[in-house]
Amino acid sequence: MTKKQKQTLIRIITAAVLFTVLMVLDHTGRLAAVTENRWTALGIYAVPYLIVGYDILWKAVRNISHGEVFDENFLMIVATFGAFGVQEYNEALAVMLFYQVGELFQSYAVGKSRQSISDLMEICPEYANIEKDGQLVQVDPEEIAAGDVIVVRPGERIPLDGVVTEGSSMIDTSALTGESVPRRAGEGDEVISGCVNGEGLLKIRATKKFEDSTVSKILEMVEDAGSRKARTENFITRFARVYTPIVTIGAACLAVIPPLAFGLPFSDWLQRACVFLVISCPCALVISVPLGFFGGIGASSRIGVLVKGSNYLEAVADMTTLVFDKTGTLTKGEFAVQSVHPAGTATKEGLLEIAALGEGYSSHPIAESIRAAYGGTPDMSRVCDAEEIPGHGIHVKVDGKEVLLGNIRLMHQYGIKCEELKSGGTVIYEAVDGCFLGSIVISDTVKSGAAEAISEVKQAGVKKCVMLTGDREAAAREAAETLGIDEVHAELLPGDKVEAVESLLERQGDKEKLGFVGDGINDAPVLTRADIGFAMGSMGSDAAIEAADIVVMDDDLRRIPRVVGIARRTLRIVKANIVFALTVKILVLILGALGIANMWAAVFADVGVAIICIINSMRILTSGRR
Repeated sequence: MTKKQKQTLIRIITAAVLFTVLMVLDHTGRLAAVTENRWTALGIYAVPYLIVGYDILWKAVRNISHGEVFDENFLMIVATFGAFGVQEYNEALAVMLFYQVGELFQSYAVGKSRQSISDLMEICPEYANIEKDGQLVQVDPEEIAAGDVIVVRPGERIPLDGVVTEGSSMIDTSALTGESVPRRAGEGDEVISGCVNGEGLLKIRATKKFEDSTVSKILEMVEDAGSRKARTENFITRFARVYTPIVTIGAACLAVIPPLAFGLPFSDWLQRACVFLVISCPCALVISVPLGFFGGIGASSRIGVLVKGSNYLEAVADMTTLVFDKTGTLTKGEFAVQSVHPAGTATKEGLLEIAALGEGYSSHPIAESIRAAYGGTPDMSRVCDAEEIPGHGIHVKVDGKEVLLGNIRLMHQYGIKCEELKSGGTVIYEAVDGCFLGSIVISDTVKSGAAEAISEVKQAGVKKCVMLTGDREAAAREAAETLGIDEVHAELLPGDKVEAVESLLERQGDKEKLGFVGDGINDAPVLTRADIGFAMGSMGSDAAIEAADIVVMDDDLRRIPRVVGIARRTLRIVKANIVFALTVKILVLILGALGIANMWAAVFADVGVAIICIINSMRILTSGRR
């Protein structure tokens, strides 16, 4: 609890004690003699009233002076002053007291929902260490240029994105990614700003200036998140601006017209007007709706997902189609041997050994994947006369034997008899001295958890998952089948991806939304065109992160269905608050106008409903937990 909240609590308790004493004295008749004079009674009740409500009175006066007349502070002041005017002192004090209880509860709830996001603000490093004359000197991170070497001691926060040049340590990335398990970082590894260094000293060569670093961009996104309001939020804001003047005029009419037109008692109708004003205060809507969306953004940030505004959270709740880029998003973008198919008496180990020797001098990703699958270090003294055959493969001598490694066209060129292997990956055929030994299938590897994420996102309510890729049709179909993708568009250029998304958008219903998940520079146009753009924040390009509406900080696709769940729960709770608040208010407003509902019912219709809605909104903070 903040200092201001503690002070408000003390004022509430003090006023509540005085109020209780006054009620006891009034009930026993001991206050009657003192309060026969209305001015004396007003002075007695004004003490606890001002203790608990002086700030509301000041806000109302200040806002009126600035031209902002019709707000909840104005309604409270008019209603309580009216109650004092008809000598309902206990009720006037009770309204202000319970209103402040509701305000305190709201302040605490907002602070709670902001905590997950404000935790992110703490990732900003205060300094960077550089070495001068054999000593470490602390400088402003903004003074560090790309290429400079910084030193990060154990327990310190990494101030800039860079590459480790010396040292090894465990890096705590939980503040950025929501991942509780530290990651090992050693020489040559990339590290991002905002993470905490574990036990080892690290020297890091900065690859970006501070203003372009991960931590700087995150802080910018967090600061901007509150400015992008959802349609529901904007509706409530506009509703309150129109609603408050209407009910204020309605209360004035209720107080004046019946006495003047029909000669009814003015004090009775003034009291009804005060009840009407207290009931009509739109606190429950004005507080709970933004609080609900803020809670949803906070719950998302706690699992390592940055939502750039409540409007995007609302859009995710309506998302029915999710489109994925393939390479780097669904797959790692790294070649790996998927299967080995020996022929005749050949073995898998022998097939890989000869392939590793034959590809020993090549730096091509396919050659590297073969050597990685082989596992050992090939003895290149056994290899000679390597010759590359463009578009086909290589011809090389291993242990004096002629070895062919390449595609099916290479086999046909040399008259090697073999059957073509149908596969979505790249197939390397192998022959020794004119005899076919077998084939090796190499393809991009599917990301861990990708299939699980697609399954879960469908369970969360997304109707269709689509994959866009520049890969060959066969490779795309194979990956789609493995992952459970519903629709595939292959062999696309970057511009073709935008056209594909445009086509999908045309098929969407009016209230249906389309999301796109990507990580590369060429994904930026598509991320911008989609209704909701998801970017992979850890390995994604700056352009993609900038263009996206939602950033998954640790590249784990399983975060997306959790965000969908958070968004849908947020919308359900917000809509439930709106229906509940309006239903209760309309009902009690009618009863108040008829003289059936008294000031205590009005207090419930205002403060009680607001507190119930706030408690309901706070449930969103538990969303996404596992």
